[in-house]
Amino acid sequence: MKAMILAAGLGTRLRPLTNTVPKPLLPVAGTPLIVWNLLLLKRHGFRDVVVNLHHLGPMIEQVVGNGSQYGLRILYSREPVILGTGGGIKQAEPHFSGEPVLVMNGDTLVELDLGALWSFHRDRQAAATLVLREDQDAAQWGLVEVGTENQIVRIVGKGRTSTESTNPRMFAGIHILSPRLLRDSPKGTAFSIIDPYVAAIARGDRVLGYDLHGYWSDIGTPERYTQAEKDAAAGLISLDARKLKPLPAI
Repeated sequence: MKAMILAAGLGTRLRPLTNTVPKPLLPVAGTPLIVWNLLLLKRHGFRDVVVNLHHLGPMIEQVVGNGSQYGLRILYSREPVILGTGGGIKQAEPHFSGEPVLVMNGDTLVELDLGALWSFHRDRQAAATLVLREDQDAAQWGLVEVGTENQIVRIVGKGRTSTESTNPRMFAGIHILSPRLLRDSPKGTAFSIIDPYVAAIARGDRVLGYDLHGYWSDIGTPERYTQAEKDAAAGLISLDARKLKPLPAI
């Protein structure tokens, strides 16, 4: 399975830092955010990674290169016009060879067993699996409602009109999807990946939630960026602490 890191965003909430440095290159504990995620992917057996680029994209490409310094093979999907989370994945679709792809945000720090996530997705034959978190502010992030057997019932109020009891979660920005979910999505058009997920839920596809219990931080504001630096200094997340866990066979 291949992976994709979304790295095209403008980082508007972190200006002026992101006026001259793309958010995925902001350092935490001296290491760019995107490199944290590249090393996490490598340690869990991934080798092929697609990175989409827009805002200050050449800077990311210059730092990361072809991935050989990390033991990876990196390809770039360049977006002259920013395409959003869904449109960016759709544009990169030819790189996936019709196979499931794991997608991560280039501005998120996370501690997650990607092998266990893949096994969960594969064993349940899911069309998509979204990594979710319990959070008291889930509704502010965008409420995800999870029913029985990890089935996602609604995302931000859209999906199945079911009266079953659900558990509130927030989307952590990490997901595995089958490219077939993007079959009807227009190429070259900006859209959110949530749109095809909602459509899949409404027609009864297996769109599942996978609970994350480890460290997670979305580096979206100056306050959260400062907190992530403190967390790394306190050892709450560490590059050295991540153990190599090969990806299970498909």
